[in-house]
Amino acid sequence: MRLMVTGGCGFIGSAVVRHVIRTTDHSVVNVDKMTYAASEEAMEEGAGHARHTLVRADIADHAAMRQVFATHQPDLVMHLAAETHVDRSIDGPGPFIQSNVVGTYTLLDTALEYWRGLPADRRAAFRFHHISTDEVFGALGKSDPPFNEETPYDPRSPYSASKAASDHLVRAWNHTYGLPTIVSNTVNNYGPWQFPEKLIPVMILNALEGKPLPVYGDGTNMRDWLYVDDHADALLHVALKGQPGATYGIGGRQPRTNLEVVHAICAAVDARVPDPAGPRARLITYVTDRPGHDFRYEIDPSRAEAALGWKAPHDFETGLGRTIDWYLANRAWWEKIRAARYAGQRLGEGKAGQAKSAA
Repeated sequence: MRLMVTGGCGFIGSAVVRHVIRTTDHSVVNVDKMTYAASEEAMEEGAGHARHTLVRADIADHAAMRQVFATHQPDLVMHLAAETHVDRSIDGPGPFIQSNVVGTYTLLDTALEYWRGLPADRRAAFRFHHISTDEVFGALGKSDPPFNEETPYDPRSPYSASKAASDHLVRAWNHTYGLPTIVSNTVNNYGPWQFPEKLIPVMILNALEGKPLPVYGDGTNMRDWLYVDDHADALLHVALKGQPGATYGIGGRQPRTNLEVVHAICAAVDARVPDPAGPRARLITYVTDRPGHDFRYEIDPSRAEAALGWKAPHDFETGLGRTIDWYLANRAWWEKIRAARYAGQRLGEGKAGQAKSAA
């Protein structure tokens, strides 16, 4: 099959590219605007692979998207390209509307035109898989049941509102025009190649450098966590096995408070690189909470697990250990970014598209 992956140089997108190249015979055309959080290095061996083609283009550019569809003739679209950083969306929502709403509309418009022109057999097999976030559902209280595929939408930030809008557009194109679309919503992702403005990499790198570990509020905000390679595998299951018009909630069953996450990072870094000054937990610093900080996100993945025959294989401790080992082994990549003054400026979230986490 020919897969079109948007945002394939971002955090989750690059994990999808790597997974497809390593585990299947499918080819990938990777459409990426190459914003600040994109990295060609993140594709690893996929970057120079014969089954991978990188197209530098903006998904909101109609002409460019028509050209991609016409040239590469995809059988499947996996739409991950998105602006995802909550704090950035609060500071400046415009790029989030442009990328997440206008960009998704543009892809749907060009995909529909392309799909209508396919032969009957290819038209029947075509899928448009839109990857979204659990933040579109709003926030959970401490004792509320997790989100599921039927939870009403209640977005609280410019980021989550823009993703909610894109989800609604995708479903409208299925209902109104018959375009065979699928939506998946996921929880916080973490793992290799995550841009160091997100919670877990910020805390890992600050701990290694003996810098403060800033935690919003009292640290009791809770998230479910999913190792990014597990998510990539789940997304391919959704794309290949999912039913048009359906929604799949992809969760890791690993809820943790932000403070629990930071303490786990401190302990794991201490075990690998002891600090003569003492345990890294001494570096934890509480900072003013951000506006509208949602208390808790968590997805019940039962339906998706049953429908897809998939379940996240990594628990949080195992995935976190692998993540820390990766950052220790790839100092050149993140030190270059930190030197460019991104480090510590923002704490953020990253799911659908290029990344997600929360402090």
